[in-house]
Amino acid sequence: MTLSPENLWDLFKHVKTWLINLERAGEARKKESVEALRAVLSAVRETEGYFRRLRSGKRDQNMEDKLSLLWTELSYRLTDIGLDKLAKKCFMKGKYWADRDKYKDAYFEKYGLSLELIEHLVHKHLKAIKQHGK
Repeated sequence: MTLSPENLWDLFKHVKTWLINLERAGEARKKESVEALRAVLSAVRETEGYFRRLRSGKRDQNMEDKLSLLWTELSYRLTDIGLDKLAKKCFMKGKYWADRDKYKDAYFEKYGLSLELIEHLVHKHLKAIKQHGK
């Protein structure tokens, strides 16, 4: 996966600001952050599994509704802990799953919504927590 220089710079600024705030936070806040980030990774895996099933069968509206709520609820958790950029991506994923036919590939590119990019961002945050938790 390659990120444009602009996306890398935005990512760097976001992580730096978040780390400064995290350093001020106590252990409870760090634990809450790790739990929320791990929940995003679980949502990525669940979404990947659904895409795999889609390739071998038909759409499941109940599953898409579940994914819409999952991603939307994650966006709220992330907003609560100050991970606004990642929260926005999760919110947009929720919108996508609420009405998949409405969105095209350009939507994913415009908002950086690939599962790989989201996972990359989560791992950056988890690594930063681990490094600053020592």
